[in-house]
Amino acid sequence: MKGHDHKMARMEDILNLPVQDPACPEFSAAHIKWVKVEGGRQGGDDIALIPFARVDDFVKGESSNADCPASFRIESKRKRPEGSVSKPRVDGYLEYTLYWCSYGPEDFRESESGMVDGSSMMKPASGKGSRPGRRHMMRGCLCHFTVKRLYTRPLIALIIYNQRTHVDKSGAPCHGILDRDSMGTRAMYAPRISEEQRLKVMSMLYVGIPLDNIIQHHMEAVQEHGGPLNRDDFLSRSDVRNMERLIRNSSHELHADDGCSVKIWVQRHRKHVFYFEDSSNSEPFVLGIQTDWQLQQMLQYGHNSYVAFHSRFGFKKLKYPLSTLLVFDPSRNAIPVAWIITSSLGSQDIHKWIGLLAERIRTKDPRWRLDAFFVDDPSVEISILREAFQCRVLLCIWHVRRAWIRRLLKTCRNIDVQREMFKHLGWLLYCTRSGPNAMDAVEEFLQVFVDQCAFMDYFKRRWLPNIELWVNGIRSLPVASPEPNAAVESYHLRLKSKLFNEQYSNSWSRVDWLIHTLTTEFQSSYWLDQYSIETGCFENLRDRSFLTNSWYQALQILDVDVIIDEQNLQYAKVISQSDRSVAYTIWNPGSEFSLCDCPSSMLGNLCKHIIKVAILCKSRQVARPLLAAQVYRQALLTLLQNPPDDPVVLDHAILHATRLQQDIKGLEDLSNSGLLQSLPSEINSHVADSILFPHLP
Repeated sequence: MKGHDHKMARMEDILNLPVQDPACPEFSAAHIKWVKVEGGRQGGDDIALIPFARVDDFVKGESSNADCPASFRIESKRKRPEGSVSKPRVDGYLEYTLYWCSYGPEDFRESESGMVDGSSMMKPASGKGSRPGRRHMMRGCLCHFTVKRLYTRPLIALIIYNQRTHVDKSGAPCHGILDRDSMGTRAMYAPRISEEQRLKVMSMLYVGIPLDNIIQHHMEAVQEHGGPLNRDDFLSRSDVRNMERLIRNSSHELHADDGCSVKIWVQRHRKHVFYFEDSSNSEPFVLGIQTDWQLQQMLQYGHNSYVAFHSRFGFKKLKYPLSTLLVFDPSRNAIPVAWIITSSLGSQDIHKWIGLLAERIRTKDPRWRLDAFFVDDPSVEISILREAFQCRVLLCIWHVRRAWIRRLLKTCRNIDVQREMFKHLGWLLYCTRSGPNAMDAVEEFLQVFVDQCAFMDYFKRRWLPNIELWVNGIRSLPVASPEPNAAVESYHLRLKSKLFNEQYSNSWSRVDWLIHTLTTEFQSSYWLDQYSIETGCFENLRDRSFLTNSWYQALQILDVDVIIDEQNLQYAKVISQSDRSVAYTIWNPGSEFSLCDCPSSMLGNLCKHIIKVAILCKSRQVARPLLAAQVYRQALLTLLQNPPDDPVVLDHAILHATRLQQDIKGLEDLSNSGLLQSLPSEINSHVADSILFPHLP
């Protein structure tokens, strides 16, 4: 009985241990304080508690041991359904996983030297057979640990380190730099290439880089840093051929039935799925995807910065529309960091997955914070976004502008009428901030251009039912500047170019094809962009059409190439950068609803000439202010129209207003010198939504 009491006391102590969550993205045993267990089945073992969501980070960290680089494989795994145990033990598990160093437990060092005959070789005790193709790496390593997802606390993982050192049964090091016999052999390094190296090679293959070029580039990189330093440096033609064969033999169609095929993909790629709900009579299909590479990009470029929501792409052609979360790199290009495929046309399902995604990011880095979230749908529940990310929310209208101008160019052939209609459409959105009855402006627009039947039919069918929603959205939310709009539109065009190629038309009705294309070829093109920027390699393979977006291109236009007549703001001129004899005309300059006669603008795009003119109009304080600036002015007017009645409060308000004026002048000086930092995440989002937001960093 005493032994039983001692055992229970020990188990209760386990749950009293602190849950350790190191701040680094990947961590090892060295980052954790271990407690040695006495007695019981785990007697003598080291134990610790970590968040279950960070088990993979721990495994990766342990595989990066400097003295003994390794690769831990799953030796055995068991699961129990919730509710299957009426009285679970304190250390009872929902999931049990045994990880073992890939250099063990079998030892084939002696057999390879011919000292032991084949009859004496024994099969692995784990029951996995002879592990074909792995004999050459087996060196008898006993290093292994167990991970239990606790039954009573499913968010917690109990790590039981049964053998922390990489030694064989004699207690001597059996691989790594501490093993003398490993010196000069691959046993000094990890047995397999890393996930990062695998991603690198697979991405190169997906974008079409030949095998010989990959090997040559790899050898040059190894020579640059002075020779092999790890297993990745021993990348061979055989390694690349194996991955090339894997790509060639892979198919998006894992099952004839699309729904079954998607479920199989989800089962095989669980770590890339942050939310999945199959369709039913009452619930829509929802699948949230974020690969490891996307997660790293969101951690790097989203921290203290911005995320944009690009929604409902392909709702006319694809089986289910696609939504994307985007971050912005230093060149102001958008990078996709998560994809959401849903059968719902609206954004009402965002509450199901947005919190899980935010938690996924903070689990990786608790210090990660977001400055602002851009939405392109006013029906999104703003409170859910603010609760998930504790940040400001802005409204993007790039696709409204794009939809209207593309329809005008298609249905109206008279250029003068196009310009007037587009300007009135801009006024329609402008006036929503100037008066309570915005529908009067809509009625006026319908009457003035009543003869444009084709466009009016489209406007009444597509936009009139939702115009109140957009009016309320623009009234309640600040509007994003052209900078993020240009980046998001560039992503939209790139996505459209990839997915809507006619050669794929037979696959548009399948979700598994969409998933496969996004996570392989499309992601690899973005990986190549980042790799080329960092290393300067393979620049010639990047798609020249999407190297930069229109905002970045606008910054390259010299001010002297822009002609603005401040006495006549009907139009402006911009000299072409490729042909100095050509000048493009921009009508209604300075507005989000400007119209340019360049080829890009005539396709409905937000061109660099419009953006350049808008930048100059703002700096020279000419033309009508942008919507984002009107948000700021409207907030000030609201304060002026509602002064406090209490004279003491009024005195304090005047004092604060004077100080605010001085502070804003100081902020402008900092911004002009490039020293202005982003707002801290702790600021109240409702206050932050009422100021003029800075450009992307």
